[in-house]
Amino acid sequence: MTLVAGIDSSTQSCKVTVRELATGREVRHGKARHPLRTILPPETWWEALLTAVQRVGGLDDVAAISVSGQQHTPIFLDAAGMVVCDSPLWNDTSSHAHMVALNAELGREEWILRTGLPLTLSDTATKLRWLRDTGPEATRRTAAVAVVHDWLTWRLKGYGPGPGSAGSGGLDELTTDRSEASGTAYWSGETNDYCPDLFEHALGKSAILPRILGPLDRSGVTGSGIPGIPAGIPIGVGSGDNAAAALALDITDGEAVMSLGTSGVVYTRSSVPVHDLSGYVCSYADATGHHLPLVATLNAARNFDAGAGLLGCTYAELSELALQARPGADGLTLLPFFEGERTPDLPHARGSLHDASLANFTRVNFARAVIEGTVASQVAMLEALAACGLRVDRLLLIGGAAASVAVQTVLTQMVDAPVVIPELDEYVTKGAAMQAASALTGAFPTWSVAFEQLPRRPLERQIGQQHKAAMVALGYD
Repeated sequence: MTLVAGIDSSTQSCKVTVRELATGREVRHGKARHPLRTILPPETWWEALLTAVQRVGGLDDVAAISVSGQQHTPIFLDAAGMVVCDSPLWNDTSSHAHMVALNAELGREEWILRTGLPLTLSDTATKLRWLRDTGPEATRRTAAVAVVHDWLTWRLKGYGPGPGSAGSGGLDELTTDRSEASGTAYWSGETNDYCPDLFEHALGKSAILPRILGPLDRSGVTGSGIPGIPAGIPIGVGSGDNAAAALALDITDGEAVMSLGTSGVVYTRSSVPVHDLSGYVCSYADATGHHLPLVATLNAARNFDAGAGLLGCTYAELSELALQARPGADGLTLLPFFEGERTPDLPHARGSLHDASLANFTRVNFARAVIEGTVASQVAMLEALAACGLRVDRLLLIGGAAASVAVQTVLTQMVDAPVVIPELDEYVTKGAAMQAASALTGAFPTWSVAFEQLPRRPLERQIGQQHKAAMVALGYD
């Protein structure tokens, strides 16, 4: 039995799954947590990868490997391949002022027309400007910039510090894929290549960037001396986390994915790049050679942590309480911008509760408002895709919060497209494992996915109307 391994180095943790090449069936998995801070030393991600590999029982029986991970987060390397400084994660909001400056200097529409991205505080280019303005010495030492998946792949090839290292330097061996390059805000969907002038404008200097590989290319082979990982096995090109999940789900035109995890993400597939001058849709690339128009929020499943914590209940109890309330929670409305927000661009906003009265301020209505406010923010992203002419004939609901019956119920009360839930799986690691398989065989495997269709429900339009009214009341609309 031939086995392949997929790795997901996400915001919160590193997960490793080992799967059968023939069927995609998971054989075993391992996981290691990442610290919750938003500025971290990159070695954190490498150590978590090695820990997850150890917890999966090692990969000595695996024939190929590939890495997916959080997008945007940069790693700054010097000429010897050593890390220059700690890395600001994509969700670190301290780069907002630097995003404002870049938009002011070149014009917001210029970034959208050149890269397909309405420049946000999450994008790699914004983090470059952050480094230029806050760390001039680190900027001077920076000889190359990679994102997390690029750097971990490079480490698997034996470069960087530590046992089995291929030695200093090796920056020319940094590789990436289209999906990761597209999240930097210095890559063009029209040319499928970097925009060096945008990179230099953000950082104030040039630097080596990872070579962009095709969907079925190999990044290389694993180096020697890496604990738990055999030397000489093929390494797939890897991808960003959403591109990996889209690959595993095999989405087609007219299908959209709503992922409710740390962040909320909605994306679909397109044969051409999208340029949304309204500033909501980001035109990323996928893992197959197409494009992945995407909208994201900073606030999603963690809203339920806050709601359950305040009510002193479990997630299941939060869902049960919410379902006891009427749609619209008798007017009680939550705008769940607890961590600021990316879509809409409200980095300094905070969560707010609207139209509370002695009559409607109850446990069940509050639980319902938490669910409805979170889902309404995600449905607004579907509306942004529709405004770009991207139809949604079927919606796939994934992520940790997808199991909530209250989330499922509210979502089907807010959208008129069929909603389906794929069978429980780790779709990012599964997509990465498919890329590992392609590095071995030269083609993506055909691994089936089972879906459960949720019951259709009458639309409850007041949920969305209340959400929009609260946005207007605070001047956010």
